[in-house]
Amino acid sequence: MKIGIIGAGNIGGNLTRRLTALGHEVSVANSRGPQTLTALAEETGATPVTASEAAKGAQVVVVTVPLKAVPDLPTGFLDGAAEGVTVIDTGNYYPQRDGRIAAIEDGLAESRWTEQQIGHPVIKAFNGTYAQDILDRGRPQGTPDRQALPVAGDDPAAKQAVRDLIDELGFDTVDGGGLDDSWRQQPGTPVYGNRGDADAITKGLAEASPERTAEFRA
Repeated sequence: MKIGIIGAGNIGGNLTRRLTALGHEVSVANSRGPQTLTALAEETGATPVTASEAAKGAQVVVVTVPLKAVPDLPTGFLDGAAEGVTVIDTGNYYPQRDGRIAAIEDGLAESRWTEQQIGHPVIKAFNGTYAQDILDRGRPQGTPDRQALPVAGDDPAAKQAVRDLIDELGFDTVDGGGLDDSWRQQPGTPVYGNRGDADAITKGLAEASPERTAEFRA
């Protein structure tokens, strides 16, 4: 599968490592330019590109940049993607880093805000995952207590594509509902950073409160 990754930080870098190892064709971009991704490209075989080029021909595009950087993504960066491209949003709103985003403070789900900024539906996944776990904690399907990740989004086909990819990476998934339900996996909720199995994640989603905790409010 052809996959574009925009953002080469901890999550983006480790997804690049795992997905290339699984045989996917990965293009990776960051805000500083492809010349700064030489080491990652040499390590993984991924193709370093600009953010404008990352989605070209891609069936899946991962947006893994700070929320404050989402509005600065190149206009039309998804125009060259494959028809029906699935876009994964891994982002979280951290006011101390991102500044105050009024719509999110007023209760809009973080990934709904990202969707509005980029003008394309997104699937929320990997946002509460420790980056190192992507490398270290993948297990074969059927392994007892296999770690599970919540996945939220409105498009059933896109959501299934993401769940299949996560299974390939070695993790179970739990359906987190539609994108308007994705607050259940935002920072400060029981599943954020939770390494539990599918039952634990299902329980955590059910116990989430829509009230943002003080730590994650501006």
